Amino acid sequence: MKPFRFGLFVPGESPLHRLDPRVKILSVVVLGVLTFQASAEAAILITLLLAGLTGLSRLRPRHLLDALRPLMVFAALLFLIHLFFTDGEAPVSLSAGPFRITREGLRQGGIVVWQFFALVSMGVLLTMTTGPSDLVAALEKILSPLKILRVPTQDLAVMVSLALRFLPTFLEEMEKLKTARLARGADWRRGGAVHRVKTAASLVVPLLLGAARRADDLAEAMEARGYARGPRTGLRELRMAGSDYAALAFVAGFSGLVLVSGLL
Repeated sequence: MKPFRFGLFVPGESPLHRLDPRVKILSVVVLGVLTFQASAEAAILITLLLAGLTGLSRLRPRHLLDALRPLMVFAALLFLIHLFFTDGEAPVSLSAGPFRITREGLRQGGIVVWQFFALVSMGVLLTMTTGPSDLVAALEKILSPLKILRVPTQDLAVMVSLALRFLPTFLEEMEKLKTARLARGADWRRGGAVHRVKTAASLVVPLLLGAARRADDLAEAMEARGYARGPRTGLRELRMAGSDYAALAFVAGFSGLVLVSGLL
């Protein structure tokens, strides 16, 4: 079975791996906001930046493709929804009943799909180049001002980290179920759309049961290792280096360039 790589940390010594995790998280937040406000020119700049960051990460293209492949169906669904249900000018080529393809629908569908994959790519680069413990430590530092409001920032950081780690586990469980069905002769890839939807629906219950079982195992493992609420010390203290400040300056400059390109 081909393993999923979505969200799994890939050890390495690339410049992206060596960056302070706080810098990477803040950069993803800033670039994510810019993605929703990007003009056509800004979209090109962000795409080029993501391509450059992918090269700096030194990750194998196969890992990134494995991470994005499970989301292709959802992206196609997003595109079709905007394609058929966005009001606009006269149809580009065809009109059938209540559905009609418009130029505005094509444009909006393309923008939404690009935004979706841009955000996912940022998240994949973050989680694949940042260890789980570093991610938790960075989130704790970033959220530390909320302690004034008595928000349990350490527990919140652990929850976010577990959610990110559980997603590839969830996808792996789905792949196992699909492989088991294929081994029994139930090929969900054959037949019409209705057959595929019914087959996918039949995976929901065993998928949820498997997820609940994994969650119980995780809770028992955390209890066995003495996990408890309250203040905890970190294994490694995060320290900013010159390259981290340079990265922040670059993101700030790039953000200004994107905003200016949108005003021109």
